Amino acid sequence: MTELVTDPHDAGRRLDLSGYSCTSGRPHGAFVSKLARIMPGLGATLAQTSPYAAWWSDSNRRAFASGRPLWVVLGDSLSQGIGASAPDRGWVGRIAADPTPRLHDAAVVNLSFKGARVLEVLHRQVSVLETLRQQRDIALVTVVTGNNDLMSPRWVGSLADSARLLLDALPEGTVVARQPGLQRATAAYNRVLDRAGDRGIVAADFRIPHLRDWRGRLAQDRFHPNDRGYAQMAAVARAAF
Repeated sequence: MTELVTDPHDAGRRLDLSGYSCTSGRPHGAFVSKLARIMPGLGATLAQTSPYAAWWSDSNRRAFASGRPLWVVLGDSLSQGIGASAPDRGWVGRIAADPTPRLHDAAVVNLSFKGARVLEVLHRQVSVLETLRQQRDIALVTVVTGNNDLMSPRWVGSLADSARLLLDALPEGTVVARQPGLQRATAAYNRVLDRAGDRGIVAADFRIPHLRDWRGRLAQDRFHPNDRGYAQMAAVARAAF
């Protein structure tokens, strides 16, 4: 369920985010679940999924109730902070704890969820963003997405087209992360993002050399960043704000 909760005595007023879940609603696949049993590091990271989602869901409700302008975060597990030692030790939490001038008075509403693909960001998260924009002042919108499409044979071929649809739906001034890596689909995604600059979309450059080598910066699953890796991501994102 992704709708905001509405006061039954005032159908036009949105009160909180208790109807939004920071989860995909999908179980871990059978292959991943089996792999986690023989790879403790992967299992440890997967075990963060539910508690980190619950942490952000609670944080979102408090942020919305605060009445402050909102920093709305869209994306996948990288914006949830999966792999970090705590949800607020990811790149989002680090910037929230030491905000840029643009975010000085803002509260974070993090709509990301682990496993989110580009079209899920569009259909589930952007739809909530649009409701929030009607109700509240938005200080900033950020998006980190594309990794799950890149890893899926089913979705990687349509990544660039999905990116166009998503970027067309985002408000001017949204900061969107470029994808690192050398895959052909990665380059196509980044070209779509670069062209969106003509419409006011701002790119945060997560490619080398802006993100340095990842030795000592990966979590136990060898995929998600650890605290050091997220600190590096936060520095790159901060520069784009």
